[in-house]
Amino acid sequence: MEPTFSRSVEELKGLKLLTEKDLGLLESVDEACGELSLSEFEAYVERRYNDVAAKILSERGLMGLPIDEKYGGKGVSMFVHSLAMERLGQLGMGIVTLVDVHQFLGSQTIQQWGTEEQKSKILPEAASGKSILAYALTEPEAGSDPGSMTTTYSECNDGYVLNGSKYLISNGSIARYVIVFAKSIADNSVTAFIVDSSTEGFKVAMHLSEKLGLFTSDTALLEFENMILPKDANLGRPGKGFAVAYSALLNGRIGIGSGCLGVMEDCLNSCVERARNRTQHGKPIGKHQLIQKHLAKIAMNLESSRWPVYMAAMMKDKMDSDQQNLALRNNVDRLSATAKLIASTNAFDSADRAVQIHGGFGYSLLSPVAKHFLDSRVARIYEGTDEIMELKIASTILGKDFEAYK
Repeated sequence: MEPTFSRSVEELKGLKLLTEKDLGLLESVDEACGELSLSEFEAYVERRYNDVAAKILSERGLMGLPIDEKYGGKGVSMFVHSLAMERLGQLGMGIVTLVDVHQFLGSQTIQQWGTEEQKSKILPEAASGKSILAYALTEPEAGSDPGSMTTTYSECNDGYVLNGSKYLISNGSIARYVIVFAKSIADNSVTAFIVDSSTEGFKVAMHLSEKLGLFTSDTALLEFENMILPKDANLGRPGKGFAVAYSALLNGRIGIGSGCLGVMEDCLNSCVERARNRTQHGKPIGKHQLIQKHLAKIAMNLESSRWPVYMAAMMKDKMDSDQQNLALRNNVDRLSATAKLIASTNAFDSADRAVQIHGGFGYSLLSPVAKHFLDSRVARIYEGTDEIMELKIASTILGKDFEAYK
């Protein structure tokens, strides 16, 4: 097992937080990362989607980690899922984004809100990797304010008619099923739908390849033109789409925070090797105190992020077994926002310092740290910007009367 990740696992094993089954699964994740490493590097340098990533994860049974075993998944806890994402994060946020959207935002949301018919049909396909899932909330003019979305639906004899567009959708052009949020023309209420991308009226309008980073992650602009959805396409109760959306984002924030731990681990590993082996001014640069300062800060960033993420994951597991406990739900909402905010800002700071330690070579995609610098920046934006996370943390402490936005 990769040494840095192994130390994390051993510490948690010593605290009796992991079972032998958990350890076996994490070994599989580590092995998959070893197999993925070269293809992820090559795809990143070529600035393209890594089209073998899902295949490799599927072959090892890792595309359905949170899905119940009766639907073909592994049925792992959020805590173990978080550790798996930590290891994937060492490869970069591109692979993290693929898995986070497919599993944390996709399969977990369908498992929580779907009907038995929806779960029996979609989750086995998602667990096997036969079908990729996506999550479509963001629009060109509706990011942190999803209430301003313009994608609409209306009822018809056959079900629903969907019209509109969704922007910056990860897995958008490779997904078989997309969770889409739309406003009712009748009363402006928001409903979540499971959209089959093979349905007439679904269009990948643009592959968003001009991103600053995340080159190995698929991102698309989607359009829906008079798309007819069946009556059983809604996910959760009609008009309760925001409840579905926010529960999904709570999961996703833990996933992104976990991936950011891996980013910091890889930055630290790369910088330690560089500091020991790069010689300037007659000695290894690791003997220069200012380089040591950067290394110390990266290590501090990692350690100060680890337990907020772990705690959020463990408390989410507790919440899942006590769904009616609103106080616990509020606490987990705060913890997930806190974990994501701390881990993402620390990951970006660590990547910035890692580039500095690597000097001119660090400013090249051929270096081991440039991808982290480019990719970790978006972790402070997607699934809740830094600013929205701060407002959420404060409002969960002060109470609903103090919410800065509705």
